[in-house]
Amino acid sequence: MSTDNIKDVVREKYGQAAQQARAGSTSCCGTSRAQDGCCDPITSNLYSVLESGEVPELAIRASLGCGNPTALAELKPGEVVLDLGSGGGIDVLLSAKRVGPTGKAYGLDMTDEMLALARENQKKAGIGNVEFLKGEIESIPLPDNSVDVIISNCVINLSADKDRVLREAFRVLRPGGRFAVSDVVVKGEVPAEVRKNVELWIGCIAGALRDTEYVSKLAGAGFEQIEIEPTRIYDVADARQFLAGQGIDVDALAPQIEGKFMSAFVRASKPA
Repeated sequence: MSTDNIKDVVREKYGQAAQQARAGSTSCCGTSRAQDGCCDPITSNLYSVLESGEVPELAIRASLGCGNPTALAELKPGEVVLDLGSGGGIDVLLSAKRVGPTGKAYGLDMTDEMLALARENQKKAGIGNVEFLKGEIESIPLPDNSVDVIISNCVINLSADKDRVLREAFRVLRPGGRFAVSDVVVKGEVPAEVRKNVELWIGCIAGALRDTEYVSKLAGAGFEQIEIEPTRIYDVADARQFLAGQGIDVDALAPQIEGKFMSAFVRASKPA
């Protein structure tokens, strides 16, 4: 899989997700549980009922994350927040409420359909301290030292050049700024069949970094105080769900990856 191929497939998938959200379909984020009919154990049951009530329903339906970075990032009034891969805007809108009118929340996305959806959700929510930018997370269209907190929700694993993403995140953070993202992370080795599957890449699995590799890459970009906190570890039943329909031997592979994939909250800081 080439970098351009991955980027094209991701863009197409998220464009389709935006269209499906408009049509009334859901990604199962929200407050739904995987066992309640959600097809994806990664995106299910991430937001509280209270949080879901703070944003338009369309923002919930368009969400494809693996965590709730806004709840974990400890945002403060007056801070400037950037969401890498902001999708339908749910985490940007929640962040804007946390930082208040003296702060600001940026959302960055490369998909026209998601940007249109996010701006529509912003208008419906009536939130003014938000700006959605078109661009790629490997080349953030903001100046050096311009944001206090970077969040992201299951998007960095989709990039084919994670080192560049992390260098860019470091660049735009102010000294003392915080990196606080939700992502899928791997413990140990996984079979090559999983790593090579493009459908599993856009499903947030094939491109996930090992925990030790994530720490190494963050340190290489200049970050310190690096922590990885598991928030959900996927068992064999979960593995069967996200491997199904991908043209691979589910019975053989699911037991091999049981407990190796997890949603995690990744923290780091830029030296002051």
